[in-house]
Amino acid sequence: MIRYIIRRVMGAVLVLVAVSFVTFLLFQLAPALAHRSPVYYYVGKIPPSPGGLKLLEHRFGFDLPWYDQYWHYLRSIFFGQTVSDGDTTTHCGAPCLGYSFRLNSSVDSLILQALPVSLSLAGGAAVLWLVGGVLVGTVSGLRPGSFFDRAGMTGALTAVSLPIFFTGPLLLLIFEYKLKWLSNPSYSGITQDPLQWFKSLILPWFALAFLFAALYARLTRANMLDTMGEDFIRTARAKGLPRRTVVIKHGLRAALTPIVTIFGIDLGTLIGTTVITETVFNLHGLGLLLITGIRQQDLPIILGVTILAAVALVVANLIVDILYAVVDPRVSYG
Repeated sequence: MIRYIIRRVMGAVLVLVAVSFVTFLLFQLAPALAHRSPVYYYVGKIPPSPGGLKLLEHRFGFDLPWYDQYWHYLRSIFFGQTVSDGDTTTHCGAPCLGYSFRLNSSVDSLILQALPVSLSLAGGAAVLWLVGGVLVGTVSGLRPGSFFDRAGMTGALTAVSLPIFFTGPLLLLIFEYKLKWLSNPSYSGITQDPLQWFKSLILPWFALAFLFAALYARLTRANMLDTMGEDFIRTARAKGLPRRTVVIKHGLRAALTPIVTIFGIDLGTLIGTTVITETVFNLHGLGLLLITGIRQQDLPIILGVTILAAVALVVANLIVDILYAVVDPRVSYG
C-alpha cells in the first residue's frame, strides 16, 4: 500500500512540473504573439524610452532564455522574489506566484482571499450532487421502469438541459425576491459567521449541484444496472445474503468506482472555474479573480490562478487513485 501511494505521489509531482512548465511557457509566449512587450502585462504600462523598457525587461528577467525564466519562476515560488515596476519596489514572500502592480498586491495574497469562497462553493455543492445523484441513480437502477425511475431520469434530463445562468437567477427570483426567505445575503467566512456563511451559499450550492447531480444520477443508474447483473451478485444472492448487504456492500461498492473517478475530476476542475456561479451570486472567488485578471490583462493573476487550478485537478486525481484501493478491492497495489 505504501509503495502504491509513493508511486502515485511521484507521478503527480512529475505531472505538476510538466503542467507548470507548459502553462508558464504558453503565457510567456502570449505577449510575443500580440507583438507587445511582456512588461505591459506585468506592470500595466510601457516606459516611454527604450532604455526604460530594457531596464524593466531585465528586472523581470525577460531578456533571459526561456528555461532561465522558468527556473526563476519556480525559485520565486519557494524562496520569494523582489519585484519592481520602475516606481515601486516590493518583496514578494514565498510562496510567490507573482505580483500584481495593477492591484498592488501579491498574487498569492489575492488567491488566499478568494480561495475560501471557491472551496466553500465547490465543497458544499459536491456533497449535494454526490449524495443526491448517487441516491436517485441507485434507486432507479434497482427499480428500472418504475415510476421513481421514470421521474428521476426525466428530472435528470431536465437538469442537464438547464445551464447555471438560468437556474441561478431563477433561484434568486423565487427564494430571494418572491418568497423573501433570503435578504441579499453577502458572503461571510465560516469562522466569522457560520449562519451568514450558510445563507450566502445555500442557493449557489443548489444551482451548481443541480446540473452535476443529474449527471451522477444517470451514471449511477447505468452502473447499477450493469453491476446487479454480474455473476458475483448472483453468487451473493445464492448464499442467502440479505438484500441490503448485496446492494450496498457488493453492488453499490463496485458501481462507485467510475463515480469516484468523475467526482475527483469534477471537484478538482471546479476550483477556479466556477466563474458563472460566482458572477450570478456575486461571490468573490477564484473565478471572479481570474476574470478580473483577464479584463485588466494582468498576466501574473491569470498565470497564478491557472496553475492553482491545474494543481487542484492533479491533487484530486491523486486522491482518486488512492481511494480506488479503498472503494474497489480489485485494484492491485503491485
